[in-house]
Amino acid sequence: MDELLTRLRAGLPADALITDPDVTASYAHDAASFCEAGAPAVVVLPRTVEEVQHVMRTATALRVPVVPQGARTGLSGGANASEGCVVLSLTRMDRILEISPVDRIAVVEPGVVNAALSRAVAEQGLFYPPDPSSWEMCTIGGNIGTASGGLCCVKYGVTAEYVLGLDVVLADGRLLTTGRRTAKGVAGYDLTRLFVGSEGTLGIVVRAILALRPKPPQQLVLAAEFPSAVAACDAVCAIMERGHTPSLLELMDRTTLQAVNRLGSMGLPETTEALLLAAFDTPDPAPDLAAVADLCTAAGATQVVPAEDAAESELLLQARRMSLTALEAVSSATMIDDVCVPRSQLAAMLDGTTAIAAKYDLTIGVCVHAGDGNTHPVVCFDHHDPDESRRARESFDAIMALGLELGGTITGEHGVGVLKKDWLARELGPVGVELQRSLRRAFDPLGILNPGKLF
Repeated sequence: MDELLTRLRAGLPADALITDPDVTASYAHDAASFCEAGAPAVVVLPRTVEEVQHVMRTATALRVPVVPQGARTGLSGGANASEGCVVLSLTRMDRILEISPVDRIAVVEPGVVNAALSRAVAEQGLFYPPDPSSWEMCTIGGNIGTASGGLCCVKYGVTAEYVLGLDVVLADGRLLTTGRRTAKGVAGYDLTRLFVGSEGTLGIVVRAILALRPKPPQQLVLAAEFPSAVAACDAVCAIMERGHTPSLLELMDRTTLQAVNRLGSMGLPETTEALLLAAFDTPDPAPDLAAVADLCTAAGATQVVPAEDAAESELLLQARRMSLTALEAVSSATMIDDVCVPRSQLAAMLDGTTAIAAKYDLTIGVCVHAGDGNTHPVVCFDHHDPDESRRARESFDAIMALGLELGGTITGEHGVGVLKKDWLARELGPVGVELQRSLRRAFDPLGILNPGKLF
């Protein structure tokens, strides 16, 4: 410990190091439940690439594990500290270095908050689409590490599709530059894409070149109430089958609606079993909204209400963004699943989740990126009750098993971290796991980068 601190101090300003155990303990874990975390030896908050390189050279020399962190809003334990590690918090590297309307790119440091970037590029008539529900807090580096998604993915895609190039500090302190700032480029292996979703196990992202789009018109939202989640899913399938391209297609079940109303007094309809939100951001969204309204009615919607203006649309979106926070307030603890299935299996996924909730006698609220088939069943339980905690864990696993049975994946955007390691092995199979472990060893032969995550 003494040698570690001495070496770190030799290349870092005094305010970049935190050693007070009461403070370092607050950096031990992200927002996930049921994920073990160790006590960090020290927390480092660098401001420059050179400082990150110094940390990694020191860690390599002393064989000390390093856990990179952003805002710690993750939901899989991917940023949890390991015992005696260096926590490398990148939140102070928060500069937007460049915005180019001609090249349609932004160059940013990893600590830039997603919403801050979105607002900055909007001032220049541009649009950065990835928008996780935690966008007011989460950082671009964390978004890249977990390959995060968001509400508008149905039309615009996920984070991986907007990362053009990266600067990455490797485990031994070398600086690697990947990708490009051009519109096209296929030189060599796509190492950029490899780092997206790697959860800090291959290197430390210290700069990113992000693709931007022209700012679209303000989207208008339609809300449709359904007597069942299955009917709402039928509407989703009809909307996608008819070739519509909504900018957003989100579903909240009755449990979620009630939780949102309790937390935010949003005035959402609590008697309906499912609320579907559909939005379009075309110059004239009226024809698409009318067509979707007809499809919802045909699928059994009991009421279809288009927002009157942008303000009302934004209110509905705020309610959807509030879903996870609202469900977290239902009980003392939650486990948030992230199972993504083919759209054609969405109704079976929600029906099965309802059956799982009944089997384990638990409250499970579901909010869904319906256009992607990405479900977020939230298991609510009392963590002070051992039996209820056991049932919560078993129900969480049952939901992931159901997703795989339906041809889906255990994570659409939250990552694997600690929470889903066993399930990743089941999804990938032994050959896939061994190849991925080999890749990890190639980048980090000493195994010091975010140990215990993924595999």
